Amino acid sequence: MDIKKAKEILSKSGYQVYNLWSIEDVQHNYKCTDDQAMEVLIKALTNEATMDQIWFAIDFHAEDNGLKKINQ
Repeated sequence: MDIKKAKEILSKSGYQVYNLWSIEDVQHNYKCTDDQAMEVLIKALTNEATMDQIWFAIDFHAEDNGLKKINQ
């Protein structure tokens, strides 16, 4: 399956696919194996500070678009 088709499937299932990260993003700046690059990505993208920032941005943009938060 090619990447474009995979993105279409994920998008139709409600996933955001506009800015996916890949091992190439890490390997652009660091000399490392594919496995090492994936480990860096996993740790960076599941980092508590990263997750907090994403939730902050979701709240900010949802409220900016006039959406009402559930359970407020």
